[in-house]
Amino acid sequence: MGSHNMKIEEARRDYIESLAETMEMYGLSPSMGRLYGIMLFQDEPMTLDQMMDLTGMSKTSMSTGVRALSRLKLVHKKWQKGVRKDLYEAEHDQVSSFVEFFCGMWEQEIELNQRALARTEKNLNRLLADESTSPEDAQKLEADLKRLSHAKQYYHWLRNLVDVFESGEIFNHVPVPKEAD
Repeated sequence: MGSHNMKIEEARRDYIESLAETMEMYGLSPSMGRLYGIMLFQDEPMTLDQMMDLTGMSKTSMSTGVRALSRLKLVHKKWQKGVRKDLYEAEHDQVSSFVEFFCGMWEQEIELNQRALARTEKNLNRLLADESTSPEDAQKLEADLKRLSHAKQYYHWLRNLVDVFESGEIFNHVPVPKEAD
């Protein structure tokens, strides 16, 4: 690698490392962030072998990282005539990636917790209706049901937030800055 190319790689390093830290903040491995960052600066789709050369990662961890980034819609498989190996390209639209990632996470949170809320509410109401429940315990159960009511309001709000993001309405309130030509 020439001296000029080394300087270019060094200039990119800060942003690539910040992506690694960011990915870690969201529960992903720093190596996935580095891989995404490296791919983000590439002009052409890359094979796993090319990614291995740039990252120094093993083929197994590279493949695992690419699959995880693909699930998150941060990396896409590309087809190119005459190329037999799989090619991958980073998603350059970070706003779109943000919406995909967070809406997916929020959807999982809503689904998981609404099911648990319904089961818990059913069990608390059953205990409340039980004749053997003491007045003190009934008071605790009523307080718990009120807490669950607040939690249900939160998940209703979160559902509305997901809808605002998925519909694109959020951009009426928080527009994406236009890139200067």
